[in-house]
Amino acid sequence: MHCLTCQSTIDPDDGRCPKCGAAVNRQADPESERRFVTILRADVIDSTGLVAELEPEEAVSRLEPALAAMRGAVRQFGGIVSKELGDGLAAVFGAPIADDNHAPLACHAAIELVRRVVGLGDPGLQVRVGLHSGHVVAYMVASEFSKVYEIGGAAQHLAARLESAAEANQIYVSEACQKLAEGHVRFDFLGRKALRGFNEPLPVYRLLGASDLSSWRVRRARSVSRFVDRTTERALLWRAAERVAASRQTVLLMGDAGIGKSRLAHEFVQDLRAGGWRLIDTECSPNLQGAPYSALKRLLLSVLDAAARDQTRTDDPRDALPLVQQLAIAAVLDRPVSDPQWDELEPHARGRAISDASCAIVESVARRQRTVLLIEDLHWVDRASDSVIATLSALQCPDLLVLLTTRPNGTPVWIARCHAEIVAMQPLDDESGRAMLAEMLGPSTTNADLKNRIISHTANIPLFIEEVCRSLKDSGTLRGQWGDLSLARSVDELGIPSSIQGVIAARLDRVSRQERSLLQIAAAIGRRASQVMLRRVAALPEEDLQRCLAALDRAELLVRIDSELEDSFEFRHEMVRQVTYDSMVEKAREAIHAGILAALETDEAWADGADTLCYHATRAKDWQKAFHHGRGAARKCLARSAFADAANYFVIAMNSLDKTDLTRSREASAIDLRLEARLAFMASGQVSDWLDHGKEAERRANAIDDIERKVAAMTVSAAAQNFYGTPVEAVAISEDVIVLAKEWGNVGWLNAAEYGLGQAYFLAGRYQEAERAFARVRTQLQGPDACPPIGTPPKYTLLLCCMMKSFTHIVMGEFDVAEQLQQQAAAIAEETGRPYDRVAAAYSGGWLELGRNEPAAAAAVLEAGFVLAQKHGIRLFVPVLACHLGIAYLEQGLFDRARGMLTEAREEAKAVGYTSAVLRSSIYLALATHHLGDIRAARNMLREARNTARQQGFSGLEAEALFGEAMVTPPSDADSKAAIRAALRASIAIASESGARPLQHKAEAMLNEMLARGGELT
Repeated sequence: MHCLTCQSTIDPDDGRCPKCGAAVNRQADPESERRFVTILRADVIDSTGLVAELEPEEAVSRLEPALAAMRGAVRQFGGIVSKELGDGLAAVFGAPIADDNHAPLACHAAIELVRRVVGLGDPGLQVRVGLHSGHVVAYMVASEFSKVYEIGGAAQHLAARLESAAEANQIYVSEACQKLAEGHVRFDFLGRKALRGFNEPLPVYRLLGASDLSSWRVRRARSVSRFVDRTTERALLWRAAERVAASRQTVLLMGDAGIGKSRLAHEFVQDLRAGGWRLIDTECSPNLQGAPYSALKRLLLSVLDAAARDQTRTDDPRDALPLVQQLAIAAVLDRPVSDPQWDELEPHARGRAISDASCAIVESVARRQRTVLLIEDLHWVDRASDSVIATLSALQCPDLLVLLTTRPNGTPVWIARCHAEIVAMQPLDDESGRAMLAEMLGPSTTNADLKNRIISHTANIPLFIEEVCRSLKDSGTLRGQWGDLSLARSVDELGIPSSIQGVIAARLDRVSRQERSLLQIAAAIGRRASQVMLRRVAALPEEDLQRCLAALDRAELLVRIDSELEDSFEFRHEMVRQVTYDSMVEKAREAIHAGILAALETDEAWADGADTLCYHATRAKDWQKAFHHGRGAARKCLARSAFADAANYFVIAMNSLDKTDLTRSREASAIDLRLEARLAFMASGQVSDWLDHGKEAERRANAIDDIERKVAAMTVSAAAQNFYGTPVEAVAISEDVIVLAKEWGNVGWLNAAEYGLGQAYFLAGRYQEAERAFARVRTQLQGPDACPPIGTPPKYTLLLCCMMKSFTHIVMGEFDVAEQLQQQAAAIAEETGRPYDRVAAAYSGGWLELGRNEPAAAAAVLEAGFVLAQKHGIRLFVPVLACHLGIAYLEQGLFDRARGMLTEAREEAKAVGYTSAVLRSSIYLALATHHLGDIRAARNMLREARNTARQQGFSGLEAEALFGEAMVTPPSDADSKAAIRAALRASIAIASESGARPLQHKAEAMLNEMLARGGELT
């Protein structure tokens, strides 16, 4: 086996690597990794029928020529044959060394494969090919005599299904591969096809043949942005152009893929052509790296084409060459050469003749007119052309500017000999990045946050910016036309478009395995990693650690950050981190996260970092620690009133605990966790989840026959029913729970059950009973032996009890008592300073001011609480605060504002599942609608609210809806007047029975006025 860190051979029994000292990881296979590749599957059609009657030797002889042709085509275009299948093969492009052109290369290999098999002249040998691009797990399988590069994952199955579906001598391609290779080759869309093993029909393309577009033209056709900035680089290029009068100038534009080398070169060349310069250009192609003189052939064709279009010239530049050089040019251009003088030349002499002839032709053109020789993508140059280009770049020829582009890993060894000026291209600055985004997305500031995120995500690399924007548009996240795009939905993750996966992966493959291992550790830590943490987790000798960090810094993958606080390193952009992280197989990730977790747990500085510890424990699949740290993170969030985050961490803790061994102790902890989590789900407005977790806790308590925890769980479920269910259900459940709680004798949960029963009574319109229930809880919580339920501070429960008891007295018209309770609630909120407590006190205070007919004062208090609830995500209070704020606006005559706020309140209440809030906001929304002139809509709304309240047992709200119906019904005829009187009498009856004196008095006054006026109302 091999060391994960330095790849040295180690004994299986060793605990540490004898070379670097790193701990031996026995779970992760260091030679397994995730790769984004293109898979080619090919086979001979009906091979069984071809060889069924043949002897084994004859069968092999019949199929082997086809297999040899397949292998040759794959290898010609840089593919790896991963498996031979008897009558076909599976090949992979883009691994083990990443290549951002894996899809075009695979397509060209497929075309060549079919051509070679057809060219065998055996009509019985017909092939079919399937191509698909996707993620795979790649690994080496070693036997005693050889190593085989295997791939695994769903991607290879899709390639195989496409192969099976293809017709004779046809190539079927998936949509993923088509998108990556589009422009480089030509496709025909065949529609969606049902493929075995896939639930839905998938889009399938047929590969028709190679495209005649150059790589630059393919990239240019995809581009949707204008050229921006590059002021410094353009100035250097112009300076070189101004010097060509004295002698040849050579400039090398060097930068990683996507940095904009070709864009800058072509923009600059167009400016030169506008100034009277002649252009000779060629492109080195990854498809033709194995074809001798392929780049030079393109260059010579460009020269001859330019000469043919020169109206001042009547001769062919080849005519002035010696015969042997003319033959050399013909040989490069694949013209037939049958001359003894050429046949007798040694290979070295032929090469020299080709080089001399190429230089002579370029010089002849440059002497007549200033010439720019543009040679792109030198990192893909074929070996034969490379030596000629080296000579051209060193020509002593005035009026010639040689402009070269390359990636850092392809910098020619001869570049220094030709005294070239190297221009190392950097990403755009932020201002230029924003200008580019403004061109694509539009100048609107509404996308400002998204633009900033894209800049950070892509580190201002132009290609990455374009492809991320394209991905967002193609997915429907951005809608509209280029230059005027708007967000259709929120963006959680920007992701990594498949078009640039290979670009980044190719950069990662340029570092050593030890450097990559350190980079993977950094990726697992996060965007930024301290050197101290990297040292602890990597366990490398200090010399090796510093060497790796320096190499990663030079490669601009993990760059050093100047900081007074710590020596740290940061990924240049998030995409590099994501691709690095995604390249690891699951076991390797788990091992690294386990190492990070162990390092953090021994660091005192991370004692309070429960959220980070939870993240790494979850990724390490250490479920016991994930439970422990998840619960700790949830408690931290609760303490700062971050309830939605707390709920998320409680879910992580629940799920993690459920992945540990099933024991009674585990189940007890699972129940306690759900009981503790109730506050997070309640405050964040996740009412259905709150109820579900309560029921789940009850189910588990029954399963282990734990009566105490069952009572607690039933109490939690009963409290949730006050929001999610009906008052009748809530009262029945709460009364049963109180009986059990009294038998159990736990005062804390008895208080919780009494409080829940008080809420249920309040919602049912049984206000006197509600007041008595709240009074019992308040008395206990104010005593020396105050006992709240588990996970609840005494002051918190006391404040809520004061709030609800205050509401009860307000509804019954006892404002002095309500004010005393409100003052106590406000004092507790002031003491604790918790946002939740302050919101509750504001809600209570606003309701009190409304009861006193002080709507302006109520609005001021409620607005402050509403803003605070939204800011801290205390979603449970948002609909009720909005509802009462809408009522305050309504009482002030601000009908438009009231309608808007009450509409928001109703929608938010529906989203949360807060039944009583939906009804109350509907009632007062109807009144606002009535004041704005839509009487029919108001009556329909009130009628629906009244029927719902009656059916579900919200008698207090039924009384309010009846009174509202009386208010909005015009007394236009005898039937209408009778309906008004009936509604008022029904409202009075309910209010009288429940003790809602203010409502009763208002309804009685309205009825008496109507009777006194003979059925008329003012």
